Amino acid sequence: MDTATPNPAAAKTRPVDAALRALKILKVFNHRAPELTLSEISVLTGMVKSTTLRMLLSLIEEGFVTVNASKRYMLGPEVYRLGCCYADSFDLESRIRPRMKALVKDSDECVSFFQRLGSQRMCLFRENSLQVLREHVAEGDTVALDRGAAGRVLIDFEKTNPLESGSHQQRATLPYISHGERNSEIGGLAAPVFSNNKGLIGALAISGPVARLTPERIERLRPLIYATAAELSSLLGSRFYV
Repeated sequence: MDTATPNPAAAKTRPVDAALRALKILKVFNHRAPELTLSEISVLTGMVKSTTLRMLLSLIEEGFVTVNASKRYMLGPEVYRLGCCYADSFDLESRIRPRMKALVKDSDECVSFFQRLGSQRMCLFRENSLQVLREHVAEGDTVALDRGAAGRVLIDFEKTNPLESGSHQQRATLPYISHGERNSEIGGLAAPVFSNNKGLIGALAISGPVARLTPERIERLRPLIYATAAELSSLLGSRFYV
């Protein structure tokens, strides 16, 4: 009889049981049951009390659950923080995406919105042009932070005060332009977008093949991306472009 050989790759992609159990606990709380006892959580999750308690202690340690003097458990501040981040992303998208679509129409090139993610930058929003020859980047993709116009924008303007008007020297450098920095065949333009309470929230970028981004075409695209970044920043309460 043949014996099946375990697939190491498949094993690596299996969900982590402990994480699933912890998430199961978080999901039993709702507006009808904002506070629960250990016994109630154990029954609702189908886990024994000892396992439930261990999971709860880990969640308390990380701020996802709190416990009051009556030994009743409730969701912690970390859940609220993540919820706010989730809500903010939709609010941000509702402002940014329509203007990205308009910029694609005006520029006939792909438009992306990048945010810094440690030593990389992540494409948060992406709108593709109808061009057959274009840069292929998807929402959620990460690329090097230290190469490309958008990456340099995220580094250089990270500590800019969004409530103050940017200096003439700062604004005169915008948009940043790149030719083959990250990919020898791709060029781009990028400008920072600010909000009044979060400072730099991302870099708006136009990208396309260097063969299409001639000096003449870049000069036509410069005011388009600058105006869009300025409009978005103004909508979000920043005075940088004023």
